[in-house]
This record gives sequence, C-alpha cells and structure tokens, in this order.
Amino acid sequence: MYKAECTYYIKAMIIQYKHINYISLKIGHISNRCIDSCIREVSQSVKKLTKRSVPFVNFKERKIKLNRQEILSKYINEDDRLLVSKLLDKIKFVNKRNSVEHTDFLDMRQRQLLEKVMAELKIPNYVATGGYKTAERTVLVIYPEKLEEIIRNEQFDFNTVLGVVRISLPNELKGMYSHRDYLGAIIKIGMKREKVGDIITSKDGADLLVLKDAEKYIIDGLQGLTRFNKAEFQSLRLEELNIEEPKTQVIDIIIPSMRIDSIVSEIIRTSRAKAITIIKEERVFVNHELITKGSKEVKEDDIITVRGKGRFKVGKIVNSTRKGNLVLEVEKYV
Repeated sequence: MYKAECTYYIKAMIIQYKHINYISLKIGHISNRCIDSCIREVSQSVKKLTKRSVPFVNFKERKIKLNRQEILSKYINEDDRLLVSKLLDKIKFVNKRNSVEHTDFLDMRQRQLLEKVMAELKIPNYVATGGYKTAERTVLVIYPEKLEEIIRNEQFDFNTVLGVVRISLPNELKGMYSHRDYLGAIIKIGMKREKVGDIITSKDGADLLVLKDAEKYIIDGLQGLTRFNKAEFQSLRLEELNIEEPKTQVIDIIIPSMRIDSIVSEIIRTSRAKAITIIKEERVFVNHELITKGSKEVKEDDIITVRGKGRFKVGKIVNSTRKGNLVLEVEKYV
C-alpha cells in the first residue's frame, strides 16, 4: 500500500512539475526497500512523461542540505557551530556510504547538544558510548538502518571504534600520578583532548579510553616522555578495562531548599551568586542532563556534575535546623 501511495504521489509530482530537475520524496515512514522499488518504477514513468531521465535524491540527504545553514545559524558559539557541522558531515557519510561513523569524544554538554540536533533531524539510528556504562565522556556512533538489529541485540563490536591504552607504572612511581598528570602528558605529545575519553586512574597506573585510530600515536608519544620511560604500555579491548568502585567522601550541607543553585553553592563552597553564574555557563549537569536554570529541584540519588569541580551524589535529608533549613547528606567522588 505504501509503495502504491508513494508511486502515485511521485507520478503526480512529475506531471505537475515535469520541468524540474530534482524531485524530493516525503517518505519518512516508508522502508528503504520500498523506496528503492518506488524509485525504479518512477524512473520508468519519468522517461515516458518527460522523454528524459530525472535524477532522484535521497530525502534525508536533501533535508540536511536544505537545513544545514538554518541549523548552523542557531549557534552563536563558533566551537558549537563547528561541532554541529562535523555531525552533519557524519550523517551525510552514513547515508552515502552506508557505513558506521562516529564523532570525537564529547563532554556531557556537547553530547546533549548533538543529541538535540539528531532529534531535530528525526534520526534515531545512533548510540552514545564511552567504553563502559558510567563513562562521562562519550562518542556518538551513527549507523545505517541495516545495522539496527545488530545494535539492538548488542552484537556490534565497539572495539572497532574505541581502544584502551593501559599504563602500568614501575614500583617506585605507583600512587604518584593523578588524573591531571596523565591528561597533561596527553596534551604534551600534541594529542587533542577530543581524541581521549575518560582516564581511569589507580595507584598502579591508568587506563585511557581513546579513539581507535589515535591509539598507536598516543602509545608511541607517551612512551617517549621521561615520566613514563620505565612504564609498560598495553593496547587492550574494552572488556579488559579496569573499573574500580569510585571512592566517596560523605559531607553534610545546610541548604534552604532542594534547588540546584542552593546545593551547588554549598558543595563547591562558593556564593549563591557565583553558583548561578556557573549554571548559566552550562557547567552543571544532573544525571548527565545539562541544567541552565537555578530553580531546578533535585532529589535523592541524583548525580550532580560541576565541570571543573567534581561529581556528587545527593543523599538523604538527615535533619532540619531551627530556622527551617535542610541538612542534606552528599557523597563527593574523590
């Protein structure tokens, strides 16, 4: 039925606009196989009606092309505009090449930004992954519709996209390097931050989540640094990641309400006005969702991330003061 409706629609378009060079198809709900059949039939009709061949374009590609400038014009920030532009290129490659494409690593704000673009374009065929379940930095993997079942059944090998670089320190250096030291080393060898995901540290060393195509460069570069000249390097699969339970420190804060601006003010030890500024700067996330308004109410077990300040888990309200303020238990990840 869809095939007949689609064919009828296009034939009507040809008759009405037989002098145009391109005809776009409104086929969002029709399968690719049905579309291909329609196009073959319509091509024959075109020749009969116009005495010449008319090229057809993929509707999704045409929509992206027509809307590209409109989409990009929404972003004043140059970095955001470039990020969205690269995403649109990836989508085009998936449609043209029928292949899997992926972004660089994204922080939580960037991920939400690109997911909004995907929603706007009504493209559901993508997944976000950072190599493990609770990863903060992730890539968007965009795939053709033919892989839908493989992705849904978790049969796709994400080791083709991401790699793990394990750094094992010698005994005399164990426990001496922090997240900052590893990140500084990556920047020192000229590797862009977006090529590296989460850095999972331990006293024995670190596991670095990296883009697969940057893995060898990163290993070669880090091995050449003095600080790592006695360290051992391994290239591992995602399943071999060394994930340890995060360490936390329990603190009690006193707040007038469960508003996010009140809580942020206390957990990072700053003024309420400064907390509001940080929220407006798009540095605050609740359960990986960007928060832009200080009036957002949080609840027990919510995870609050303040970029540059750390991650916190909201606990129970353990008491109240005489003035009616709340005593809230918070776990700080250390």
